[in-house]
Amino acid sequence: MKSIKLIFTVILFSAVACLAGAKEIYVSPIGNDANNGTRKQPLQTLEKALSVINQSEDKEITVWLSGGVYPIEKPLVFINAGNRKLPAIIFKAVDSQKPVISGGVQLKNWTKNENGQWECRLPEKLFNIKNARELFIDGKRATRARFPDENYLRIKKAGTDKRTFFWFEKGDFAVPAKTGNVELVFLHDWSITRIEVREINTLENTLTTVDTIGTTSLDFFRMDGWEPNPRYFLENATEFLDVPFEWVFDKEERKFILLLPENDAPGEHEIFIPVADELMVIQGNESLSVSNIHFEGIDFRYCRWEIPEQGYCGIQACHFDARPDRKGWRIVPAAVKAEFAENIKFSNCSFQNLGGTGLLLGTACKNCVVENVVFEDISGNGIMIGEGQDRLVNGQPWWKSTPDQVAKGNTIQNCTVTECGSQFYGAVGIWCGLTAETKIRNNKVFNLPYSGISVGWMWSPEPTPCRANTIEGNHIHHIMNILSDGGGIYMLGLQPGSIIRNNHIHDVQINAGRAESNGMFLDEGITDVVVENNLVYNIAKSPLRFHKATKNLVKNNLFFCIDNNPPIRYNSTKEDDILKVDNKIFNVGEPEYKKELEKAIKYWKPCE
Repeated sequence: MKSIKLIFTVILFSAVACLAGAKEIYVSPIGNDANNGTRKQPLQTLEKALSVINQSEDKEITVWLSGGVYPIEKPLVFINAGNRKLPAIIFKAVDSQKPVISGGVQLKNWTKNENGQWECRLPEKLFNIKNARELFIDGKRATRARFPDENYLRIKKAGTDKRTFFWFEKGDFAVPAKTGNVELVFLHDWSITRIEVREINTLENTLTTVDTIGTTSLDFFRMDGWEPNPRYFLENATEFLDVPFEWVFDKEERKFILLLPENDAPGEHEIFIPVADELMVIQGNESLSVSNIHFEGIDFRYCRWEIPEQGYCGIQACHFDARPDRKGWRIVPAAVKAEFAENIKFSNCSFQNLGGTGLLLGTACKNCVVENVVFEDISGNGIMIGEGQDRLVNGQPWWKSTPDQVAKGNTIQNCTVTECGSQFYGAVGIWCGLTAETKIRNNKVFNLPYSGISVGWMWSPEPTPCRANTIEGNHIHHIMNILSDGGGIYMLGLQPGSIIRNNHIHDVQINAGRAESNGMFLDEGITDVVVENNLVYNIAKSPLRFHKATKNLVKNNLFFCIDNNPPIRYNSTKEDDILKVDNKIFNVGEPEYKKELEKAIKYWKPCE
């Protein structure tokens, strides 16, 4: 018996020694965490691989991931231990296979009810989930049953407090039997509120919510702050289940109810819900950043976010009311987050089927790169760089007390960003807050409910570390599909030395709400910005709009205007402050309009 124990000890010691000295670690879903991490004997979990990395003395490690799904319940956390930095790490797909880091769980055990609908109880181990918000069928987001199925209802009149209830027209919708499951989706000009319904009074035709609609920090977010009869719809009631692949979640009975086409069954599909709150966290600190971590060919899928019990009251770009304390603003969290990190790189990856935001490179992230990455089917923003203005350091806003913590020198290039804002319509494809030297170039950004690219976060000309950001060579189209008062490119606050150049922007056709939508919208405080060689057409309103801006240069642009809209709109901006050089303007109805537009689309090229 002693000899067997000795042999086992020697084998175990050898395996640990091999792992400790390895510069390559192999992981496979069909591996085993008792293996030594070689190609022939791969580990099974990313958690084990990260444990090996944390114990390694190597300066560089490559983690090879075989194709398949790597399920996680808790986020993978990259953090320096004391004063010891993590090694440089590359997570890489083996032989172009498709490894997926997944925070989802497949739903099985469906049964058919007497109404011909399919039901599945939430697995008992997931009873911490109070309200399921997403369900994905064969990798596609299924529609949470809503009324109306398309378009919107309009309130008849805002309630007396203009915040908690409104009158509706009698017969506007079928009143659900279980009001507590129902969610009101209320549309403001550039954001939305998602909030539970407390009561529907059929005698007075009033709908009352569990808390206030709209952020309470800004008075104009009252119900009729923009339009007298704003849009809304209702969601998550069995009475609204009328289209195949719609579903609801019954909070009381902890079950899903799904409508499928006749002669179809759940067993013929892969049906997933997200259960992990985060997939990955890269967390340095003020004294020691985490650096040199690269991800190549990895897919990130299924991550959830549960809105506050008092409701999600959006302000702008997935910033929302902090409830219940109502102090400051918060952001819809990201599936993958980095702070105090340098030289982090994502290439040839994808972020899909996510319930919050996709990727956040936040506080003090520097020289990070996001390249050839697909962001698709995301509830919030696709990508976020930097941060807003709320965080305090030593009792002062961070941008005053520690401006060196600005996110700086980060690049987003050659990415595809589409179908973001699936739940929170005020989301944008690419959002950058108070950032410096950010480069957003050669990306495809399309099919979004609000703005395509947004840079800056200060509603005044007050100086901050925000400066020298470049937005160039992007193809932005079919955006502003639901909300208004934004654009293909939205820029805000003082950021001298910034450039908007060589962008191809078109099809901003829907203009809902009080304020107009544009190809480019340069908002309060914009100064010393160059807008050069952009092609803009098929815009419902003006191709370019300034609001409370000062001196800027608009040069060599091609603007195609419709419906007698001016090429540039000046809201509270002195027209003489905008220097215009060699721009070409064409108005629909002019003889050369169609010919010049066709030529521009075919031959337009970015300038050097």
